[in-house]
Parts: sequence; C-alpha cells; structure tokens
Amino acid sequence: MVTKRQISAFLICCALAVAQCGIAFADNYQTIENSSPQDVVDGMATKAGRGLANIAAGWLELPKQIYTTSKEDGVAKGVLLGPLKGLGMTLVRTVSGVGELMTFFIAFPGFYDPYFDPAYVWQKE
Repeated sequence: MVTKRQISAFLICCALAVAQCGIAFADNYQTIENSSPQDVVDGMATKAGRGLANIAAGWLELPKQIYTTSKEDGVAKGVLLGPLKGLGMTLVRTVSGVGELMTFFIAFPGFYDPYFDPAYVWQKE
C-alpha cells in the first residue's frame, strides 16, 4: 500500500527533477546581460513597432473574428458570436499595443516578446 509519505517523497523528487531541467536549459534564453547592444535596440524597436501596429490595426480583429468563427463553427455562429469575439479581441489587441508601446524599453515578457500570439492581427493563430 502506498502511503502519504511515499507520495510526498515522489512528488518532491519530481519537482526537483523538473527544476534541474529548467536550470540545465537556462543558458538558451536571451537576456539583456548576454545580448549585444544591437540586439537590445532591435528588441526595443520591434516591441515599439508591434505596439504601434496593434494600436493602429486592432480594429481589424472585428472582421477577422467574424470570418474565423464563421469558417470554424458555421455561418450562424459567425454572425452571432463573431462580433462579440471581435469586440473583445479588438480591446485586447489595442490595449496590449498601448502596453507594448509604453513599455518598449523594458525586456518583458521574455526578451521583448509579444504579450500574446499571434503578435499581429494579420498573422495566423
């Protein structure tokens, strides 16, 4: 019979193994400390440009979501749910664009990565 103590010991060992894997692959992540100044400036420019693009083109989520929902779930759902999804995604994309533009000088999240995927409205999900 397996006891609580054995289960706890097993879970702790699994957690330690996962933590070790994270440490082993930590060198693969790009940070400001291990990047050239050109990489940092490129990351900042990309993040600022992405923010401007999402502010300017965020409204395109409305027709995109109508089309996508119609294609995936049928025309009836596309007409009824597509505008609601589009309105929500328009707000999300525009607000994330404002956030990226206001924080383009900060290497967050990751190394100037987009807040969510796809990074631009015209990219496939």
